[in-house]
Parts: sequence; C-alpha cells; structure tokens
Amino acid sequence: MDLSHPILFYLAGIPVRDTVVYTWITMGVIVGIVLILKVFKPNLLEMILEAVISVVDDAMDVDELHPYIPLLGSLLIFVMTANLISILPGMKSPTSDLNTTVALALVVVFSVHIYGMMKKGVWKYLKEFASPIFMLPIELIGQLSRTLSLSLRLFGNVLSGDLIVAIVFSIIPMVVPIAMTVLSMVTSILQAYVLTTLAALFISSAVEINEEDEKMKAEKKSKKRLKEKKGTV
Repeated sequence: MDLSHPILFYLAGIPVRDTVVYTWITMGVIVGIVLILKVFKPNLLEMILEAVISVVDDAMDVDELHPYIPLLGSLLIFVMTANLISILPGMKSPTSDLNTTVALALVVVFSVHIYGMMKKGVWKYLKEFASPIFMLPIELIGQLSRTLSLSLRLFGNVLSGDLIVAIVFSIIPMVVPIAMTVLSMVTSILQAYVLTTLAALFISSAVEINEEDEKMKAEKKSKKRLKEKKGTV
C-alpha cells in the first residue's frame, strides 16, 4: 500500500495532491448517490436523513436541533463515505491523510465557538470561555489538544485499517481479506459516528445556557417591570 500523497497536477500554480482528488471524488459520489436516491428512492433518502438526525439528537442536549444538522449531518456522511471509499479498487481514503483530518478537526473546533457566540453573544461567550482570566492559557491548550485528538484519532484508525487489509490481502488467501475488509468497513462507520458525536457534544456544551443565570435574568426583568408599573401608577 502506497502511503505517499504525490502531487498530481497544478491548478493556477497551486499543487494538487492525490488526497484532494480523492476528496473531490468522494464529494461527487455523495452528490451522485443523493440525486439517484432523490429520483428513484426518495423514501430511502428520507430514512437516511432521519437516521442522521437521530444520531445528532442523541448526542446533543439542546432545545432547537435544526441549526446544527447541516454541519453535523454533512460531517457524518462525508467522513463515512471518505473512510469507505478505499474499498474501491485504486482508491484511497482522503481521511488517511493527516491534512484532511486536521482540516476536519479545525472545522469542528471553529464551529463550536461560532455556534457558541451565535447562541450567547460574542462578549458573554468569550467571558465564559476564560473565566477567571488566568484560565485562558489552559483553555487555549485544551482547544489545541482537542484539535489534535480529533484529527489523530480519525487519521490513525483509518490508516491502520487500510494497512491491515492491504497486508492481509498480500499474504493470505481471499476469504480472510474479505472478512478484514468487512471489519474495516464497520470500523470506518464507527469512526464517522464517533467523530460526529464528539463534535455534537462539543457544540452542545458551547451553546448550553446556564439555567441559574437565565432564572436570575428573568427575576431581574420581572422586578424591573414591577417597578415600572409602580412608577406609572
């Protein structure tokens, strides 16, 4: 199995490696499958969507789920397809390249903060992010370790699965490699599920609003309204 990622061509002076091409192919496969299912099997497409929503719903404790479905659903479907595409002859998993997994992890980490700011407001989220202020370095280290953990976990599991299947194929007759391929497929699906679940948990923790703070705000508003009413009487 070739672990290198050579440059295939240049696009406007930018080198394009095979990982990028395999990523484009993965995206094309996803779009193609969705269009085919939309025309011929719309019920199956609806079932897949419901399954994706169920995965996200199980991981998130939020009142409104819909704002997070596009990101988390796309992440689940893309990573699953990217992990599985290596079973096709001549194909490599884009997620077997550390660059891809780091990029996915960065998308997750930045999305966590963006959703948190959208939900709580920029100032309140940043204040909660490093409260007290001396915790800021620790929080930054935590964010860095989270990114590395997400990317290395996915990269290591996908690459090791592809390597095991390739080695077994080269030294053992056909029956065992087929079983290993099935095991690799199951592992690929589980890795996509784990990554999406972790992303959902991170986002859920970022957008979670402290119930006590909300009660205090509500009490202050009610007291303010009573004072205004008394002032008008």
